[in-house]
Amino acid sequence: MSAETLVTIILFGPLVGAITAGLFGRRIGNVASQAVTTGFLMLSAVLSWTVFSQWTWGGLEPFTVTYAPFIHVGEFVSNWAFRLDGLSAVMLVVVTTVSSLVHLYSWGYMAEDPDKPRFFAYLSLFTFAMLALISAADFMQLFFGWEGVGLASYLLIGFWFKKPTANAASIKAFVVNRVGDFGFALGIMTVFWAFGTIQFAELFPAVAANADRAWEFAGQSWRLMDLACALLFVGAMGKSAQFFLHTWLPDAMEGPTPVSALIHAATMVTAGVYMVCLLSPMFEYAPVAKNIVTVVGAVTALFAATVGLTQNDIKRVIAYSTCSQLGYMFFAAGVGAYQAAMFHLFTHAFFKALLFLGAGSVIHGMAHEQDMRRYGGLAKYLPVTYAVMTIGTIAITGLGIPGVELGFAGFYSKDAIIHAAYEAGGAGEPFGYFAFVIGVFVAGLTAFYSWRLAFFTFNGHARWTSEDLEHHWHNRDHAHGHADDHATHAQIETHDEPLAGDDHHAHAGHGHGGHDHKPHESPWTMRLPLILLAIGAIGAGFAFHHQFIGEHKAEFWRGAIYNAPVHHAPAHAEATGPAAHEGTAVAAAPAAEGAASHAAQTAAGPAPGTDASTAEAHHAPTWVIWAPLVASVLGLLVAAYVYLLREGLGARLAARGGPLYVFFYNKWFFDELYDATFVRGARLLGDLFWKGGDQKIIDGLGPDGVSAVSYAVGRGTGRLQTGYVYHYAFVMLLGVAGLLTYALWAWNA
Repeated sequence: MSAETLVTIILFGPLVGAITAGLFGRRIGNVASQAVTTGFLMLSAVLSWTVFSQWTWGGLEPFTVTYAPFIHVGEFVSNWAFRLDGLSAVMLVVVTTVSSLVHLYSWGYMAEDPDKPRFFAYLSLFTFAMLALISAADFMQLFFGWEGVGLASYLLIGFWFKKPTANAASIKAFVVNRVGDFGFALGIMTVFWAFGTIQFAELFPAVAANADRAWEFAGQSWRLMDLACALLFVGAMGKSAQFFLHTWLPDAMEGPTPVSALIHAATMVTAGVYMVCLLSPMFEYAPVAKNIVTVVGAVTALFAATVGLTQNDIKRVIAYSTCSQLGYMFFAAGVGAYQAAMFHLFTHAFFKALLFLGAGSVIHGMAHEQDMRRYGGLAKYLPVTYAVMTIGTIAITGLGIPGVELGFAGFYSKDAIIHAAYEAGGAGEPFGYFAFVIGVFVAGLTAFYSWRLAFFTFNGHARWTSEDLEHHWHNRDHAHGHADDHATHAQIETHDEPLAGDDHHAHAGHGHGGHDHKPHESPWTMRLPLILLAIGAIGAGFAFHHQFIGEHKAEFWRGAIYNAPVHHAPAHAEATGPAAHEGTAVAAAPAAEGAASHAAQTAAGPAPGTDASTAEAHHAPTWVIWAPLVASVLGLLVAAYVYLLREGLGARLAARGGPLYVFFYNKWFFDELYDATFVRGARLLGDLFWKGGDQKIIDGLGPDGVSAVSYAVGRGTGRLQTGYVYHYAFVMLLGVAGLLTYALWAWNA
């Protein structure tokens, strides 16, 4: 079977499953709907790995399959197509693998939900939109997939639409993403205005020759590439929940846990990183835009990590972890280490999906309780979940030994990003050292909050009773009708004091009334995806670091991503890199920033443990190589001291409510700030135009004013119509007297 046929099946398989379950789910039943959608996703996943292996080891070349014309208006040409290169091959594996495992996991997690056909249809629709996005050969299809995942996320986050908080969260995600998408649309318009095309194959080779073009506006000269890339990055900020446009991400936890894993691990939030790496030939000619990407990514990593330190909802901790890891990917792209950014996206998909689905297993076993302060001592009740979440925690904290090829997935990709930032700073990138310092510091914070979650959940004394579990099951089954994943969410978020039992352990398993409810392990349909993802979290970095960032990276990313050439062309020169076959092209770097970009990518080249003979020209100092590991170990030790050796210390520190804790717990008060600025500001502006402009001015001087005058005149005139004959006779007499008076005056004059 040809590669063109394979990618066609990969793309349209999830769409067929979504249509089948969505339109005919009630007729064919729950099991058939689940089987069809899951079967098509697993088929797509198997074929994606086949295509990926052909690309990696089989010498498959980039190609584009055009299915049908989309929009042809004058010079504006867009087609429905599938573009295959190194970027799309990686994303195919990430999206279909995680999505298929999430489908399988949902068989167990959503077993009691009455709307399974609708849920599985939404999952498959989400996956199809993401596949359309990553396979786009032009900006129009990219934008179609971009909006498609936004729509699907709205449907999935608000899946339990009878729950007010879920509805509010879905609307918030939709609106915040529309803000980012406005900038994204403006960026696409800017590109078409400047180049006359939105086709990547035509656009990328023309970038070098037009790199210094400027746009004159308001008496200022705006560099074209910086403007276009900055606007496009605004879209990435919304989709990937970067600083300022991040507020929708934690609220997205209102959806079912499989939705959280799908959105945060492999699909929607990674679209922004993918887009920046895809457009690397443009960003390499936009130094200001690259600096913006670096700063926003580094600040996002720091912000989300600090907030994750204080959260008590298990899913929200992992959600802020996602936000922080996305910051790593963006500042890697900002310093030119696009390969390292994509490698971290790849490894992150495995351990983040593992952590989310593991959290779902805990929630399932704890009667849908999500507050970690009501956990503790679960290791013996949930042994499989405990084991795989420990693996995920080790992977995300990047534990590994520099100098030898020994470490979990995050070790290879995160260390490569941090080293790239340092090398970029040494090569003249203005914010390289800033990103490096933030990256090392956040590595320590990541270790602390990740191990805090693990210790709080699985170790120490139990802070729950069987009566608690019975109460939560009762609430879930009766008050929420099998449709509330957050049965106690409203209670959890209303206070920041430690719950009763944080300092004094409760005796688990001794309820009242003869019941003996205990946490229980998940069914095999949930455990199997966890085990498979755990394998990826262990070995994905070791297995593929040579291809992504090592000695084979030039061949792996052929025709797909920017690679700094040895000899840098001047800014006005034509692209010197090898043109991609029908899909993309590689542009040469401008001389002004070529050295920095080359150093950054060189730093991303030799992974930890790569033999010195295969490494490129630059090597980071020893202390730089060991800094991420030292930070991670320190975070682990502090978490162990606070939550294991001195159990209850964390609760006592939280109870003090210091200013820093309050600041982090309230998410830097962004929700309050946005509410005061945008929500209340918009309401005030609306009231001004409505009550002041519409009611008082337009209506007051218009229809209301005319009717008021008419009413006053009519009412005044009506007083003259009394109905009494002598009144009318008196008026007639006055009239006759007046007429005679005028006649006499006129006669005498």
